[in-house]
Amino acid sequence: MRYRVQHITRYAYGSPVELAAHMVHLRPRAQPWQTVIAESIVTDPMPARRSDGLDHFGNHVTWLFLDLPHADFEVTSEAIVEVDRWPPAEPAATPSWEDVVQAARTPEGWEAAEFQFGTPMAPINSDTKEYAGESFTPGRPVLEALLELNERFYTDFRFRSGVTTISTPVSQVMERREGVCQDFSHAMVSGLRGIGIPARYTSGYIRTKPPPGQVKRQGADQSHAWVGCWLGPEFGWIDVDPTNGIVIRDEHVLLGWGRDFSDVSPVRGVILGGGDHSVLVSVDLEPVDEGAPV
Repeated sequence: MRYRVQHITRYAYGSPVELAAHMVHLRPRAQPWQTVIAESIVTDPMPARRSDGLDHFGNHVTWLFLDLPHADFEVTSEAIVEVDRWPPAEPAATPSWEDVVQAARTPEGWEAAEFQFGTPMAPINSDTKEYAGESFTPGRPVLEALLELNERFYTDFRFRSGVTTISTPVSQVMERREGVCQDFSHAMVSGLRGIGIPARYTSGYIRTKPPPGQVKRQGADQSHAWVGCWLGPEFGWIDVDPTNGIVIRDEHVLLGWGRDFSDVSPVRGVILGGGDHSVLVSVDLEPVDEGAPV
């Protein structure tokens, strides 16, 4: 499936910003199943200096430096991306989750091991650990348990914007059983790490308009978040979307991953001045004809 993605972030400041430095994660990440055909980032005003590179996790990062006063700031990312994920493994064929926990502590699991530990936004939490443990019963195949946990998040939690912020702790999310994709992803990552399974917070987009006859996915009009889970050295990583109760296939475009949202925030920065400000974000992820010009 080929997609055109457009992500626009607009800041309106109460007073002029004198200086600004922004770090953005807005360039899709190439993977064996995801090909980035074209991509661009444009800002208004133009930056005095721009640098592009990779972060610790291998995600694309762009640094923007503005040294002239400005009352507004807009960053627009556009890309053409082709997604062709293969089906997941047979759940019963995957190792027990206890074996996965142990494998992450061996040389074969060194890259996954850093995703076993809690972070400020996805801490080791007794409530999330207990919730995950209901699916991860002794000896159960890891993917079988993961799929059940993913479905339980979709069933037990209600998608409702405006009731949480990005700083809402997972303890409150577990108590309220409502929130948005970032909340559910942090809570699920927290629960998996609590029982020792490596899990990472994943950022990207989900198809804005559903195929004919299908229900629109939750979280489609903003940047989206989901969960990557390590299944051991033989099966590697799999991505699941607790907000929609699905395994990631061809409806999602990947930006990057980290330990939690703070590692892959689409736009973050430091400004001098500005006062009170407002932010408006719009996202469109639409299929395009593969023969269309780029």
